[in-house]
Amino acid sequence: MTTFDPEIADALVSTIRGWVRKDVIPHVSRFEHADEYPEAWVEQMKAFGLFGARIPEEYGGLALDVHTYARLIEELAYGWMSLAGVLNTHTIAASLVCRFGTLEQKARWLPTMATGASRAAFSLSEPDAGSDAQAITCRAVLDGGEYVINGSKMWVTNGERSSLVALAARTDEGITCFIVAKEPGESFEGITVSRRIEKLGYKGLETVEMTYLDHRVPASSILGETAGLGKGLQFILGSLELGRINVAARALGVARAAFDASMKYSHERRTFGVPIHKHQAIQFKLADMATKIEASRLLVKSAAEKFEAGQRADVEAGMAKLFCSETAFEVATEAMRLHGGYGYTTDFPVERFYRDAPLMIIGEGTNEIQRIVIARGLLRRWSESVL
Repeated sequence: MTTFDPEIADALVSTIRGWVRKDVIPHVSRFEHADEYPEAWVEQMKAFGLFGARIPEEYGGLALDVHTYARLIEELAYGWMSLAGVLNTHTIAASLVCRFGTLEQKARWLPTMATGASRAAFSLSEPDAGSDAQAITCRAVLDGGEYVINGSKMWVTNGERSSLVALAARTDEGITCFIVAKEPGESFEGITVSRRIEKLGYKGLETVEMTYLDHRVPASSILGETAGLGKGLQFILGSLELGRINVAARALGVARAAFDASMKYSHERRTFGVPIHKHQAIQFKLADMATKIEASRLLVKSAAEKFEAGQRADVEAGMAKLFCSETAFEVATEAMRLHGGYGYTTDFPVERFYRDAPLMIIGEGTNEIQRIVIARGLLRRWSESVL
């Protein structure tokens, strides 16, 4: 369990909050509507050390506890949800290496991941294998001392700009996780960005389909090396708990931003001679929004603390992701309704919150999958408690 000085944690969160308010929020609309990658902001995130947030200090990381990491993600998403997305797949990949990599693999990959010099993508889903991860067909075949990879991967965030990809592929032993090194760009040896996926929201960073055609990687690319053969899905599902905490924190940030925009507008907009926050119907909306946001904050904290303690947190992470993402969508929708016609225009940020919020309902496992994960976990715990 990581011990991190609470005062330093608060100072770091405050620093990120101030940067987001000063440098991001005043300009985010331009970047978002142009679907422009925020190169300068990503460089600043590197300077803050955020790419090494969860990487141990001996490899150059900040070694943050999960709750502090979640608070940072929340602040980034408050400004622009896409900034938190830049970190999510990278942090999942780093978590995989930290938890399941060999000492040599950690020494090889983690130092450059900590600085952001090597950015990582996470690649599990395929065109015909999303929620059903067991159905993946991407295959890695042993040929001498190398594996030859063939297949297509879908919904790869940061895929084009990454230099490492945590890739799930099927070997003779079962689903195996490879850490695939590549050069950033549209193609590298047998790896091609076969298409960029246009999205409703989540603008500014790429989501792509990637094709592997006879791409060769050394056997040392297997996460955990020979001990990791056939254990890829087990490794990945464990690290997805952290990804779901990230998505929950993102949703909390978006919900807070939508609430604050609504509170501000309710003081500025007047109807029937008074600010609209004087009307009981608006007060009810604000009360419900704030209550759900506070519940979301506590669920994120609970999941983060359980994960940090090294305990299985599938139920808590699933609950946080489920509730926070639904809250973000509900609060964004209510914010748009509260703004009336202005909420449907690009003059106010609520239309962006409304477009960004649905991603959290789908990402890192749909909320229907979360309900299955939660129910199975509860039933397992019940069985264990009565034996």
